Amino acid sequence: MSVSLPIKLVLFIVVLAATLVIALYHVHQATQFTAAGPKGELDLPVENGMDNSARRILTDKKAATEMEEVEEIEEKRVPMNILLLYADDWRHDTLGAAGNPIVKTPVLDALAAEGVRFSENCVTTSICWVSRATLYSGQYLARHHFEMLGKGRTITINGTAVRMGLEVSHNETVYSLLKQKAGYTTAHVGKLGLWVGLDRKLNFDFFVDDDGWHFRKIRGKMWHITEKNTADALRFLADRDKSKPFFMNVAYFATHAVDGDKRQYMPQNSSMLMYENDTIPIPATATEEAWNKMPPFFEEYNEGRNRWRWRFDTPEKHQSMMKNYYRMASEVDRSVGTIINQLAEEGQLNNTLIIFTTDNGNFHAEHGLADKWYPHQESIRVPLIIKDPRMSPEFKGTVNDDLTLNIDLTATILAAAGMEPLPAMMGRDMSVLYRKGGLKAAATAQARRKAIVPTPDKRQYPDPASDGDGKYHSGSEYSWRTEFFYEHPMHSNPQYIPASEALVRKDYKYFYWPNFKYEQLFDMKSDPGEMNDLFNSTNPFHQQKLKDMRKRFVELKMMAHSDLAIIL
Repeated sequence: MSVSLPIKLVLFIVVLAATLVIALYHVHQATQFTAAGPKGELDLPVENGMDNSARRILTDKKAATEMEEVEEIEEKRVPMNILLLYADDWRHDTLGAAGNPIVKTPVLDALAAEGVRFSENCVTTSICWVSRATLYSGQYLARHHFEMLGKGRTITINGTAVRMGLEVSHNETVYSLLKQKAGYTTAHVGKLGLWVGLDRKLNFDFFVDDDGWHFRKIRGKMWHITEKNTADALRFLADRDKSKPFFMNVAYFATHAVDGDKRQYMPQNSSMLMYENDTIPIPATATEEAWNKMPPFFEEYNEGRNRWRWRFDTPEKHQSMMKNYYRMASEVDRSVGTIINQLAEEGQLNNTLIIFTTDNGNFHAEHGLADKWYPHQESIRVPLIIKDPRMSPEFKGTVNDDLTLNIDLTATILAAAGMEPLPAMMGRDMSVLYRKGGLKAAATAQARRKAIVPTPDKRQYPDPASDGDGKYHSGSEYSWRTEFFYEHPMHSNPQYIPASEALVRKDYKYFYWPNFKYEQLFDMKSDPGEMNDLFNSTNPFHQQKLKDMRKRFVELKMMAHSDLAIIL
């Protein structure tokens, strides 16, 4: 049946009116949330009766409320204890949790399962005393200048040679700041590693320095150094002022060798059955080919090669040395367990920040070398495990692959005590990587706090590199670093331990050997063993990458050597 024109017109008008009513209703609903928003927000798509601006406002309010709740909890929190477990000469994979199929570290593995393991943690200089000075000061070697065996570098001032030492005030170390400013009881147990010493009154309530030995008779008892480290740590915990929070650095000498002793590694007698029936895998790059690919100034006189002869020049010696090295690592693991159990018995475990890390890595015959010093992965990557009472549940038992550095330890420890880093410090608080909401939420909370109360931390983030479209940088409020500068000074003469520097990224690494003005470039994705130097590559991409990284290397080096208040 046909519909007359007047009826069609009436139906059209009714439908149009209904459509307008519905549209006006949605506009009314939207304006309840967007009236205060910028002009034009009403044109955004509507979902389930709420436009995107409304969702953003509600989300922001929820995030702000959550951060306020977190801040309120932090304000009410009893000051945390801080336990730093700082071993010697452990590389990143001397852990069962890191996938090592041989070494037994059940306590540290359990700690990683309850906290965060940082798989790409590195040191900015791979040597004992420099790393310790960096821990105490939060600064690069380029700034604290503690270069050689406590003597530092020699510079010429007005024609006079001046020997430089640790150029950091003794009241600006992590110990002193916690003791004098934050009201902590501070303790050092084990290897201090500074021959200039630190002002005891300013820095320590409890101090024991043991270094350079594995067995020693003390007051009629034969001690292994790891046993003594454990006993001293327990003694501090028993005798400390329990009305204050504590900071204790248990600085194990293990797994450092006894230099000059042909045995090198001397574990406790009770550990000698461990690994007896194991076969330690020989690294893929522990070959003569790898040694021959080292720069031409790496000769047999090189100290890394010399120590390779001490430890790894025969298969039998390699097995014996590595088993004793692993035995000493397992002894440290047991010691950590003893100390943690004591904290649990005291009811302090849930209010203690626990950090396990080491001062430098170690070559286990890779590239025909032993020990450390150079910018290769085996030398610069070290373990880092953090278990923090403030850690959000979603981060527990996770692995973080951000480029964290030993300069970050100081800032992290100070932040746990409620303190800002000093302007001269160069690292940042790693807890933003595992606390509620992660890095972005923490940065937002920090920005909100700064809007109310200015922070004394006046440091700046350098601009990103000119290459990579912002991919390579030292971090920002909302992002973590994706590159860093590495440095190691010449040790007595360039043939013995040549100076080395590097720009380290996850995809490429640039080496510079300043004594010889020698450059190298490695593709870390396709060549993680750093065997194939691309410096002479004719590939246009490699040529451009070399130019870009050389430029950025100079920029970061200049910033590290400057007096700028920066985060690197």
